Amino acid sequence: MGGFVSRGFRSRRRPDAETAERLPPGQYLTRDFPVLSAGPTPRTSLSTWDFSVVGALPEPRRWTWDEFQALPTETVTKDIHCVTKWSKFDTVWEGVSLDTLLAGVETDATHLVAFCDGGYTTNLPLAEVTGGRAWVAFTFDGAPLAPEHGGPARLLVPHLYFWKSAKWVRGLELVERDRPGFWETLGYHNHADPWREQRYQGD
Repeated sequence: MGGFVSRGFRSRRRPDAETAERLPPGQYLTRDFPVLSAGPTPRTSLSTWDFSVVGALPEPRRWTWDEFQALPTETVTKDIHCVTKWSKFDTVWEGVSLDTLLAGVETDATHLVAFCDGGYTTNLPLAEVTGGRAWVAFTFDGAPLAPEHGGPARLLVPHLYFWKSAKWVRGLELVERDRPGFWETLGYHNHADPWREQRYQGD
């Protein structure tokens, strides 16, 4: 991944037999939370932050930060897996489920494109982010999500490689045809299933 800055690596833990069952092929376990970014870290004021759902739906949806915080939230504990081969177990997040954000939407869309401060995008099938599989998270480990980890809010899609969990997310565009995002156009796998080692196109 050209341009990445990485901090926080201290050790590679060798998992025991029980935890090895939770570790996808080619991954190693870390207690750290490495910081990986393709560019500068945006720092958006909460007074100007908003979140939108746009595209193939009858009316766009938009929330200010305070309105977003008032939506029903969930606290989830998930393992996460980075394409750079680290995995972190039992991460705890609070956020709003995409099921809540998309509730009642009538659409012909099959996919969405998450868009973010800094210009980053990533694409996902709607089937991968509904049914309790994805959130817009704003706390990590009981504290507000730090900017270096995607705060004030990031997408959380823990069953896929972590580049799909877009940092600094500001909205979702519903699309009727799949449209590859930033890393996908640069040769990364369109689906990104860590259990199938879908890191790059052709994997």
